[in-house]
Amino acid sequence: MDNASVDRDLTLTGLNETMPYRVTIFSLTLVYYCVIVFVNISLIVIIVLDSNLHEPMYILLCSFCINALYGTAGFYPKFLIDLQTKSPRISYNGCLIQAFVMYSFACSDLSILAVMAYDRYLAICRPLHYNAIMTKKKLSQLVCFSWLTPCCIFALNVVLSSQLQLCGTHIQRILCVNWVIVKLACPKANTFPNSVVAYCTMFLYLGHGFFVVWTYMHMVKTCVRSKDDRVKFMQTCVPHLTSMTTFVCTILFDLMHMRFGPESLPQHLKNFIAIEFVLIPPFLNPLIYGFKLTKIRNRRGSFVC
Repeated sequence: MDNASVDRDLTLTGLNETMPYRVTIFSLTLVYYCVIVFVNISLIVIIVLDSNLHEPMYILLCSFCINALYGTAGFYPKFLIDLQTKSPRISYNGCLIQAFVMYSFACSDLSILAVMAYDRYLAICRPLHYNAIMTKKKLSQLVCFSWLTPCCIFALNVVLSSQLQLCGTHIQRILCVNWVIVKLACPKANTFPNSVVAYCTMFLYLGHGFFVVWTYMHMVKTCVRSKDDRVKFMQTCVPHLTSMTTFVCTILFDLMHMRFGPESLPQHLKNFIAIEFVLIPPFLNPLIYGFKLTKIRNRRGSFVC
C-alpha cells in the first residue's frame, strides 16, 4: 500500500454505499445541524441575558452547550461537504485536527458532567457551605479544568499519532478518530506511546465516572431524609443523569465497536454507531434542560414571545 508520507490525503470510504441517497441525507443533515445550532445557541443566549440565571448550575450548562457547538462544528460541515463529492477525502493534517476535536469534545463533555455532579452534590448534601465552596473563582477553575485538561491530553495524543509512519490511506469511517489513524500505522511503527496515553486517558475518565457515582450515592442518601431535597433532586439531577447516561452509552457503543466490533456489520449501521455522540447528545441535552429546569422553561417562553 502507498505510504501516507507520499500521499498525504486520506480517503473516507464510509459513504461509499450512500450514493443513491446522498441528496436526501444532505438535506436532512443540514436541517438537523441547523436545529442543533439553534437549540444550543438559544439556551446560551437565555442564560447570558438573564442575570437570575448567573448561577453555577446554569453557567455549567452554558459551557455544556458551547462544547456541543464546538464538537458538532468539527463534524457536520465536513460531512455535508463529503456528501457532495463522489470520493470523500481529507488531508492528513485535517484528519488529525478532526480527531483532536472529536476526542476533546467528548472528554470535555464528560468533565463538565462530572463538575455538574459535584455542583449538585454541594447543593443537596452541603447546602449551608455551598456559597462558600462554589465561589466564582472556584467555578472558573472547574470550567477551565473541564476544557483544558482534555485539550492538553489529546494534543499529546495527536502529536504522537503525527509521528507515526502510515502504510494505509483508506479510513472505513465517515470521520477521523485517533484510534483509526493509529491502525493505519506501518507494522514496524512504534505505537506503544499511543497505547500508554490512551489507557491513561481511559483510567482518568473512568475516575470521572466513579466520582459521579459517588456523588449520586450521597445525594440519594440525603434525599431519602428530606422531601425538599427530593424535589430539588428531581428538578436538577434527573436531567443531569439523563444527559450522563445518554452520552456514556453513545461513547461506549463507539469505543466497543472500534475495538471489538465485527466487520460484517452493515456500513450504514457502522456509520450510525460512529456518529452517535455528535448526533444524539448535542440535540437532546438542550431540550432536556430546557423543558425540565423551571427557570429556563419560564425564560424560554418570554424569549420566544
